[in-house]
Amino acid sequence: MDQTFGVASFRSRTQVLRLEDALRRAGLAAGVISTPREVALGCGLSVRFELSQLAQVLAVYRRLNPGALIGFYRVDHYGTRRMTLTPLRV
Repeated sequence: MDQTFGVASFRSRTQVLRLEDALRRAGLAAGVISTPREVALGCGLSVRFELSQLAQVLAVYRRLNPGALIGFYRVDHYGTRRMTLTPLRV
């Protein structure tokens, strides 16, 4: 199955959980996933979000200002194994 979504990767699990909670409280679709291996740094968890909600996600992130951010990425997932990761300019 082909999927496209965004992820926010952090160095701290605490920050991942804080952002995910803040996004859900703001009414946005968000979840915690394993960080894609293409992002070699971090705590192993990332926040997954819908790219169509990027502006709202960034607004929540800026209000929360959680720190320890590695970056925001676009994930294009093709089939069961092929994935591309593109840094988002934020």
